[in-house]
Amino acid sequence: MSPDAEEPLALSVAGVSHAFGERRALADVSLAVPAGSFTVLLGLNGAGKSTLFALITRLYDNVSGEIRVCGHDVRRAPSAALRQIGVVFQSRALDADLSLLQNLAYHAALHGFGHAAAKARAMALLATVGLGDKAHDKVRALSGGQARRVEIARALLHGPRCLLLDEATVGLDIGAREGVIALVRDLVARRRLGVLWATHLIDEIAPSDRVVVLHKGRVLFAGGHGELLAATNAKTVRDAFSALTAAADASVAGAAA
Repeated sequence: MSPDAEEPLALSVAGVSHAFGERRALADVSLAVPAGSFTVLLGLNGAGKSTLFALITRLYDNVSGEIRVCGHDVRRAPSAALRQIGVVFQSRALDADLSLLQNLAYHAALHGFGHAAAKARAMALLATVGLGDKAHDKVRALSGGQARRVEIARALLHGPRCLLLDEATVGLDIGAREGVIALVRDLVARRRLGVLWATHLIDEIAPSDRVVVLHKGRVLFAGGHGELLAATNAKTVRDAFSALTAAADASVAGAAA
């Protein structure tokens, strides 16, 4: 890329809707995750966050709108798009009976790394997430926060530019939550990753973050932290979120009356 060329968005979602039978899970959703940004997808359980992740990662097919990862359309160029995505899903997916190194080396092999390269890559990423000294420990011996760090390392094995994390701190204590969030923010700063961090926990949002408020399948706001407060004339993100969702619910109720 030339110095004057514009860096493509890590993730772009434009006009995406999705339904399960008669139930509309997402309605005309649009959002952007710039490279080198920590973007929070904030919504209550059932807002549609996991459905959106499933569309981005091609677990579901998006039949409306457009999803691009680092400029690649996930429908027209799925291989190129998916190569740029690393995912940490809400459910845990490590083999508890294998060591940290074995877990990562296995997945590195699935990405086409040879044995020596897979081991080297796994060890480097374990060091990155602060677990290099536990490479030969079994996963079952880890704390919840440490296991999440391993899953983040696994998501980075193939060198993606876009990292998706779906409720990554669920079930963790306060200290572990803060440690995982700090790790991901550091990756954004040092590697210019574009991160989409899905959560229902308002206290995980920092003033430097971009925020997307998703409520009952609709985006109510997308922009900077300060812009969110200004748009709702609120002093806190909690107040802003409450104002946006209450207004949306009132609008729906009024239309149905």
